[in-house]
Amino acid sequence: MEFKQLKLIDPILRALEKKGYVEPTLIQEKTIPLLLDNRDVIGIAQTGTGKTAAFVVPILQRLHEGKENVRATKPKALILAPTRELAVQISESFNDYGTFLGLKRTTVYGGVGLRPQIKDLQRGTDIIIATPGRLLDLMSQGVVDLREIEFFVLDEADRMLDMGFLRDIQKIALALPKVKQSLFFSATMSQDITRLTQKFLRDPVRMEVTPQSTPVEKIEQSVFFIDPENKIELLFDLIESQKMSCMLVFVKTKHKADKISKMLNHNRISSDAIHGNKSQIQRMRALKDFKAGKVKVLVATDIAARGIDVENISHVVNFDLPNEPENYVHRIGRTARAGTEGIAYSFCSSEERDFLNQIERITKTKTNQMEHKYHSNKAKNAVGVDAKPRPRGQGFQGRNGSRFSRGGNGSRGRSFGGGSKSGFGGGKSGGNGFGGNRGESRSGFGSSNNSGSRFNRDSSEKRFSNDSGSSNNNGRSQSVRKKFDKRFMGSGKNTKSKYGKNKGNRSRFGSKVSGSSRVRSGRTSSRR
Repeated sequence: MEFKQLKLIDPILRALEKKGYVEPTLIQEKTIPLLLDNRDVIGIAQTGTGKTAAFVVPILQRLHEGKENVRATKPKALILAPTRELAVQISESFNDYGTFLGLKRTTVYGGVGLRPQIKDLQRGTDIIIATPGRLLDLMSQGVVDLREIEFFVLDEADRMLDMGFLRDIQKIALALPKVKQSLFFSATMSQDITRLTQKFLRDPVRMEVTPQSTPVEKIEQSVFFIDPENKIELLFDLIESQKMSCMLVFVKTKHKADKISKMLNHNRISSDAIHGNKSQIQRMRALKDFKAGKVKVLVATDIAARGIDVENISHVVNFDLPNEPENYVHRIGRTARAGTEGIAYSFCSSEERDFLNQIERITKTKTNQMEHKYHSNKAKNAVGVDAKPRPRGQGFQGRNGSRFSRGGNGSRGRSFGGGSKSGFGGGKSGGNGFGGNRGESRSGFGSSNNSGSRFNRDSSEKRFSNDSGSSNNNGRSQSVRKKFDKRFMGSGKNTKSKYGKNKGNRSRFGSKVSGSSRVRSGRTSSRR
């Protein structure tokens, strides 16, 4: 079937042809006729199958047919999105498919100034694309009048109607007219959320073109069982060995996203990070550079997992597995867009084994297990308590079972979970947690057990090290080393750390230092 057979008007057909689209996807083929027929719809389809165009195209056509050259004053269509990035993407779709229609649109979201958005609304608009928080701000100031809304869309509806957004949606819904066409679209929709949609939709048609939480078939999915302290080394090895051209890396925390991005850049791999603590300008610049190919690796939290459409992403890497299996579908859906092929790699530690089980259960697929030099049988065979993350607030336990206690086995220094062998915790002998230990160490992004580091595994493999081995001749990486020392890492005697100071050893960023330090409550003090 072609778009011509969906009874679309000529200006929209020309815009679709200009974008190179001739045949609709399955969700578009099933949904567009229903929306043109004024039906409420719940649309569920795999990520990357064209859900946005499935509601943008019919809304544009119906607005154009009812406009009759009347100047836009009050908005007729309202589209809500959970993130600023998704709101911008939807706005771009309205611009692309409505090129020849002359309809006005306004995009409102937080993180930027209110005044330009207020001016746009005061000049009149046909379509508002918004995030709930900023829209409520504008409504409270009397800037937005939603009494003439004819089309109401929730994109990524499952997230929008989750507990975090439900109250905002209810407030906005009270300002809308009772008679309107409502459209909910998402890649996943739980049964509980579906029951909530009955409050917002009128006799809706549920259009589910694929089973819920089913990844795109053209995505090659693989899992690497690995201990947390080896994840970063595996990431570097994959980037180098497979020559990944455009990669999206998902991590659990904002802090880790920034740290990994800095590591990649100092390893001469262009990278940027995107997460909730970034300003809107920073986030938009990172996405723009990523789309343009200026940035090879984009490190992100789940803020980028939904709705971001970037072409030619060859690999998605789950550095940390998501604790919600539905988010896994959204993450890996960033590759294999529009019928192309893609690869998704997942790093699974013992504490994430249960997450992997949930993902395989909900996706009804068995992930391919990859052999590699960092393979962990502990992660592969973890069951019960060992297969689940530690409860929040318990930190990383030492061998002596204590938290924030003196390290065991004769080590000095306090332990932020001293004695841990995994994660960001302390080392084998109960040392300094986020940094090196006085004795041997096997911590995540802290010290390693005399195994050296990527930046200086041996004299022939150092990247940012100086050949002479002097302590203060490290050039551009010196300030970065100091920054990481101060914020994150302790130091240790006879320990090779990826970042921190090490007595008589080179750091990951190549500097050889003579002192040692310890971390107490996030502060670094030096001992000479």
